Amino acid sequence: MSANKSIFDAVKNLQEIEEKFEMVQILNEEGEIVSPDLDPQLSDEKLVELMRRMVFTRILDQRSISLNRQGRLGFYAPTAGQEASQIASHYALEKADWILPGYRDVPQIVWHGVPLSQAFLWSRGHFAGGQSPEGVNVLSPQIIIGAQYVQTAGVALGLQKRGKEAIAVTYTGDGGSSQGDFYEGINFASAFKSPAVFIIQNNQFAISTPRHLQTGAKTLAQKGIAAGIPSIQVDGMDPLAVYMATKEARERAVRGEGPSLIETVCYRYGPHTMAGDDPTRYRTSETDEEWGKKDPIIRFRKYLEAKGLWDQSKEEAVIEDAKEQIKAAIKEADSVPKQKVTDLISIMHDENSMPANLKEQYEIYAEKESK
Repeated sequence: MSANKSIFDAVKNLQEIEEKFEMVQILNEEGEIVSPDLDPQLSDEKLVELMRRMVFTRILDQRSISLNRQGRLGFYAPTAGQEASQIASHYALEKADWILPGYRDVPQIVWHGVPLSQAFLWSRGHFAGGQSPEGVNVLSPQIIIGAQYVQTAGVALGLQKRGKEAIAVTYTGDGGSSQGDFYEGINFASAFKSPAVFIIQNNQFAISTPRHLQTGAKTLAQKGIAAGIPSIQVDGMDPLAVYMATKEARERAVRGEGPSLIETVCYRYGPHTMAGDDPTRYRTSETDEEWGKKDPIIRFRKYLEAKGLWDQSKEEAVIEDAKEQIKAAIKEADSVPKQKVTDLISIMHDENSMPANLKEQYEIYAEKESK
């Protein structure tokens, strides 16, 4: 046998796996059904409600950016362009399910039941922003990249141990799929066949690092295969494809068949966050234009208009309603007493357990705050 001849062709094995990951699409850019056998066949009422939520979320993004620039919000990560990925995936969930969001995933927890005013307080760093209402199954948005994947594996295992007919779902970006927590989370959930759905929102850039420089993997979906997880890549600008993929993944999970991984191929139109990122430094106007033609709201609007379910007056009504709700929510957030340093200390420790150094600081700040 030649010294250079391999016993098996590892490269061929890799290529065969990669070729199986074709992006799933149901609704094309012109709003036409191209995979009728995959159509989830949502009722007219549900289609309209999904559109309403997507339009509302786009307005929420626009107003949040404006509020951030006015100094009325703190940290904010824009969401425009990812409405299908975020809202359609959430639309496939049930109230009993748990959401472990990343910092860009505020819309999903709002639609899951977190008051909008509380989401604004979270953006401001106020401790009240992390206090979810009773019965609303969400964790606060995770700032540490990818950490929510490990937490999701744990929450899913807890649901499994308790015999709950519910799942844990989490989101990260393409950059997050390069983190160690990502691999640990999906491997743990797979080993225990826990009811989790892991969603990678591949919006093409981890801050300024383009997708092709982050990993040698042809798709991000294929990363789940090594952990033994059913994985799929979908058109993340197509709300029907995202909905269907999430719905099927959820159904498998509650049947006891373990976790799934979904890569949604999408695009964020704005900066990574409002904290100084300038996307014009690493993205071209041609790229922005190309993805603008794939806009999930425009695509879904065309589809609904062709079915006679949507028109300009309906959309304008949603926009006005969104503006009014946002105005009321920011007013409510403004009415909450400002956070104090003593609040932060007393939340962590009662008087008897407070370390001496913190007790000293508490007394100093309590005196300052009393003036």
